Amino acid sequence: MSRVRNADIRSELRPAARLMKLTFTASGAATFEKYDRQCVKKYRGKWKSRNTIAEEKAIVREDGTILRLLVVRCEEGTRAEATGLLWLHDGGFAFGVPEQESLLVDMFCGDGSCVAVLPDYTKSTESPYPYALEDCHKALLWMKNNAEELGINRSQLFVGGSGAGGGLTAALCLRARDVRDVNIAFQMPISPMLDDRMESESARDNNAPVWDSRKNRAAWDLYLQDMNEEIPVYAAPGREEDVHGLPAACSIVGDLEPVKDETVLYFTRMKKAGIPVSLRVYHGCFHNFENTAVNSNVALNAHRYLVDSFRYAQHHYFAHNKVAPPPEAFAESMRQPEAEQAPAEETTATIAEQAPAEETTASIAEQAPVEEAAVPIAEQAPVEEAAEPISEQALAEEVTDTAATPAHTEDVEESATGQEAAE
Repeated sequence: MSRVRNADIRSELRPAARLMKLTFTASGAATFEKYDRQCVKKYRGKWKSRNTIAEEKAIVREDGTILRLLVVRCEEGTRAEATGLLWLHDGGFAFGVPEQESLLVDMFCGDGSCVAVLPDYTKSTESPYPYALEDCHKALLWMKNNAEELGINRSQLFVGGSGAGGGLTAALCLRARDVRDVNIAFQMPISPMLDDRMESESARDNNAPVWDSRKNRAAWDLYLQDMNEEIPVYAAPGREEDVHGLPAACSIVGDLEPVKDETVLYFTRMKKAGIPVSLRVYHGCFHNFENTAVNSNVALNAHRYLVDSFRYAQHHYFAHNKVAPPPEAFAESMRQPEAEQAPAEETTATIAEQAPAEETTASIAEQAPVEEAAVPIAEQAPVEEAAEPISEQALAEEVTDTAATPAHTEDVEESATGQEAAE
């Protein structure tokens, strides 16, 4: 992609962008390890939350070492048969701790409808693939096998995470599909690291704040070190072209992120395979904007979208029922009151939930009315007028070309933003 300029970044995110450029410069094993030590010192043992509490648990690995887990639940109590959520932290596979994920996990669990399990998985600076994935798999099986004690519904196990955690989410879902040792009902891989090849336009020569091409390359090299043979899809899920049988999925990604194209492509594949998916691409946003600029309008919009999608999944997705209900129900469940509509500066690109592949036909909407949007959007623009590079439009068109007829689903919409026109 073309180099990210300051003018490409949403104005409300620029202070956070400047700060992250100065403070987060890690781009290799030594600096990743240094940053990990800082994360441990700042976050470990400190669950910062308004509504939830975290309890430490432990799993003994085969070699006798301990895999630390956090079990998070509402402080005021959890309902019976709650959703079980395995949440995997960000950090390029190389750094981070579960406690840093308190913001979103608190939103998901704070109403007492969900219990989350967060593993402190092995970092790539300690041991490369497959150690992190094995730890996450152990945590998933532990959650399933202890469902009664945890108070969760064994038929409603969700998996999610951001960045590296999003990549691990996708990998776990592929593995669960193939091995069939656990049924995952829903996945939420946010801005996921999916493809080590970094061949897409967004992944090349990207200098965006927080996470750029250099950091992404260094993280993949650490995670896949000592692998000379062909990289397995469980290590880099973006390499998997057959995504049939995966659970329904929801995600967000910023259009300035190096992982933007691979995220859109992966969701495109799932959509073609008849899997219910919902992806929102946020214009002018870099990686982890929803956490680094937590009080910005665009972050608050993203939080609402993720929480509403999560609540919808809780009501509709179970291991024995992965097929989506009528998309009209999805649209209704995601609709926000008019007063909460995002201003034009917050417009996004959305992939609506889709009907099974055998029902799909080519359909491109020129303009979706506001009242049909999954989350109301103040200003809609036709796909061909979207303010995006050609390669991004191509990906969007690939998604749109597989849309079902209007009788079965909503059209895919692209929203443009002109927020920087006057600057």
